Amino acid sequence: MVKPIILCFVLVSGVFAQNAYERHCVECHKELPTSLQRMFMRYLLVYSGEENVKAGMKHYLKYPLKEISVMSDLFIDTYGIKEKTKLSDREIDEALDIYWDKYKVFNKLK
Repeated sequence: MVKPIILCFVLVSGVFAQNAYERHCVECHKELPTSLQRMFMRYLLVYSGEENVKAGMKHYLKYPLKEISVMSDLFIDTYGIKEKTKLSDREIDEALDIYWDKYKVFNKLK
């Protein structure tokens, strides 16, 4: 009896989540002391442009290693390396597109 109720709750909560970024990124990162915007800026400093940032992040999500992380050694030593993502390429691409549009600085500076 409990399993069907939990399954319904999980399915309903997934429906109300706004998008792939909200469902998969914000939920996990809200527990970390560094904001997603600050992490975005670190990726932007390392990779420069949209295609490179997205490719670098996608690669890290699929193959997380300390050597390719843009986070500091202190951050990694404290919080560790994330686990390999279980998201599909489509979900990763959708989340990264939203993430890029949310924090990009190009055409926002005047």
